[in-house]
Amino acid sequence: MTITCVIRYEIDPFQREAFAKYAENWGRIIPRCGGHLIGYFLPHEGANHIAWGLIALESLAAYEAYRARLKSDEDGRANFAMAQQQRFILKEERSFVEAVDGTLGIAPWQGSVR
Repeated sequence: MTITCVIRYEIDPFQREAFAKYAENWGRIIPRCGGHLIGYFLPHEGANHIAWGLIALESLAAYEAYRARLKSDEDGRANFAMAQQQRFILKEERSFVEAVDGTLGIAPWQGSVR
């Protein structure tokens, strides 16, 4: 079973670029530590203070091992410290979900609309 860790962030909307840099940094760190980074997402329309990060792993045990590697990674520690110093993350919540078979990554149909 593959699970996805969905991280919901409440961010300071006036520090959007700082959060973007934080997310960009994870783009190098997360795969190196064993996570499959699906992506980070900034608000675009609607609420301007909610952002998301999605990371897939094989199991909750794999997630725990990944978190341990992340905490011991020099760049990972630096990224966490940068977020704490700049205070652009106001709140963070994690949920673990699994995809329903046949529903993930389906491209739009290219034929005529009926």
